[in-house]
Amino acid sequence: MNSPSLPNIRSLRTLSNAHKCAALDLLFEPSPEIHKTLIPVSEAAEYTSYNEFIESCRQALVSMASQSTTTRPNETLLAILGSHPRLGAKKVESAQSAAEQAKLGGGESEALARLNRDYEQRFPGLRYVVFVNGRGREDIMRDMEARIARGDFGKEVDAALHAMCDIARDRAAKLPVQAADHL
Repeated sequence: MNSPSLPNIRSLRTLSNAHKCAALDLLFEPSPEIHKTLIPVSEAAEYTSYNEFIESCRQALVSMASQSTTTRPNETLLAILGSHPRLGAKKVESAQSAAEQAKLGGGESEALARLNRDYEQRFPGLRYVVFVNGRGREDIMRDMEARIARGDFGKEVDAALHAMCDIARDRAAKLPVQAADHL
């Protein structure tokens, strides 16, 4: 079985939607809403790096978020944020998320499960998304508690979107990229 790889960035714009979806799944998470929102970004320009592409994705997502409020959340945006697995979840769809969560160790503890519930109750429709980046479970749980206590829906949406794009950048840096003639 071949290990997952990203298409050459210079070919991304011209690939079939199925191939674009596969690349987006590797960078972000498997999600029809991500596909619908970010495939047009992949077609908007010829990118020279995945960092450049992900920055364009970030801008598109932040623009979408600017039109969302606590009382009138953008349903597509909520679905995009909800595509990320709960921190410590036992069942994780993407291999990348499974590997990232494994670094936290121990699966979803009772305390982490409680924090996930508290977070989702405080911010209906949102999922706590954070770029772990080597931080341990205790650090992440303190961050989660602080964000729950802050209670600002708009800041949570912003933090989650930026975390998703930071995660995508990290994944892009770690995944092999196909040669230009391997399409």
